[in-house]
This record gives sequence, C-alpha cells and structure tokens, in this order.
Amino acid sequence: MTIRIAGYAAVFDVPDKGKDVVRRGAFESVQPGAPLLWQHDATRPIGRVESVNEDGRGLRVIASVTAGTQAGDEAVALLKSGAIDGMSFGYRVRRSRPGRGGVRELLDIDISWTRRSRQGFDWID
Repeated sequence: MTIRIAGYAAVFDVPDKGKDVVRRGAFESVQPGAPLLWQHDATRPIGRVESVNEDGRGLRVIASVTAGTQAGDEAVALLKSGAIDGMSFGYRVRRSRPGRGGVRELLDIDISWTRRSRQGFDWID
C-alpha cells in the first residue's frame, strides 16, 4: 500500500526554534526523487519525494509513503490515524547571512527528507 501526501516542508520567512529563517530561492537546487526518511534516519526509508516546487509560500512537496517495512507500516498507520500531520527536512546550509533579531537567513540549502513538522499536509489520493 502506498499513500501520497502533499504539503509544505518549509514556509518562507517563519523562524524555526533554532532561529533559522528560510528565504525565497533557498530551494532552487532541490530535486525530487530523494528517499523519504523516518525520523531523520537514512537507514529507514519510508517512501520517495515525487515532486518539489518552490512557490510564493514555501517549498511544496508531494511524496509517497509505502507500507511493507516496519518503519513504512508505522508511518502509514500514524498518517491514517492523524497522529502525524506534517513533514520536516534536515538541511545543510550552503549560504546564509545574519538577519534582524538574531535570526540566520538561509539563502541556499541542501536538504534530506523526513516526515514531521509544524507544516501540515493534504492527502492527494
């Protein structure tokens, strides 16, 4: 069984807990096809990132989550129950600058896909 989800992995101009703020253009080099990881663990893929699109709000993502492994089965069950309602990403900063109020403005980042954040998603199938 595969579940497809869509939503924002990041929203522009909103500081995170670490005072990082993603700016428009930071995702220009991001490509789809990366594995979707469970709990930021590269040894536990649960699906694939099918498409990524930087729009006026942030980074919109469509991803598939596949059952059949322990992590995949757990993710599908939690998604279906509503216990997981978003996704996040790990990132490596390529280019940044200091911003007002002590934030770090992220201008170019490399990302790895994971599964949870404050940004919601929508079922698409």
